[in-house]
Amino acid sequence: MAGITAAMVKSLRDETGQGMMECKKALTETNGDAEAAKDLLRRKGLVKAEKKADRATTEGLIRIRINDDATRATMVELQCETDFCSRNDVFRAMADEVADLASASDEGEIVPCDEITQVVQQCFEKIGENMSFSRGTTIKAVKVGSYIHHNGRAGVVVGVDSDLDEKTLCELCQHIAFSDPMGITVDDIPADLVEKEKAFAKQQAIDSGKPAEIAEKMVAGKVKKFLSANALMEQKFVRDEKVTIKQVLDGATVTAFARFSLS
Repeated sequence: MAGITAAMVKSLRDETGQGMMECKKALTETNGDAEAAKDLLRRKGLVKAEKKADRATTEGLIRIRINDDATRATMVELQCETDFCSRNDVFRAMADEVADLASASDEGEIVPCDEITQVVQQCFEKIGENMSFSRGTTIKAVKVGSYIHHNGRAGVVVGVDSDLDEKTLCELCQHIAFSDPMGITVDDIPADLVEKEKAFAKQQAIDSGKPAEIAEKMVAGKVKKFLSANALMEQKFVRDEKVTIKQVLDGATVTAFARFSLS
């Protein structure tokens, strides 16, 4: 058996983030083969991760990447168990690295590649908390904008069909973060939710004992109010409720948006 030196143990620890005894044990089991020892520690780490997989992950971080000409935006969400972990420099560095890797993804929902999975796993091995790549998305547009809350727990990316100024784009993203729209236009609101709202409004009208003609108008009015409250372009602007988002954009149109929130 090859002699296991302190330098070998330290080197393995620096690379994997595992404890000195775990590194020494791995090197002993692999007869001093550093690469084999790393693989062994990784396999053990995967087993530990599986055992912790049922632990709730309600904390985490959101990261956003915008390309140089602001035509492409990528947003990712990484989850972990505790606020302590989300504030850890190792976890934060992992989140940044994942965001960089994800920024090369195609438009749409991001499926984590092997490299992303490995980066998350390596972070788990160093910290020991259950963590995961929760979700991610990439949007493309003539111009994209973004907003991320100071605590890293809420983020928005949006795409528009014209070269909108930075201030308006930023305020649009902040509006989306606050108002949480269901879609861009009323046509994007899920039909089943519209039907539920209609049924609720109809029952209210019946319970109020109003004549049928008045009841129909009540239902139509409540449904219209529901749609305008949840369709981005029809929403009242949070900074000035006298105008809608459609009026704020002044001819520009939102082509895509995504809102992530760790709540």
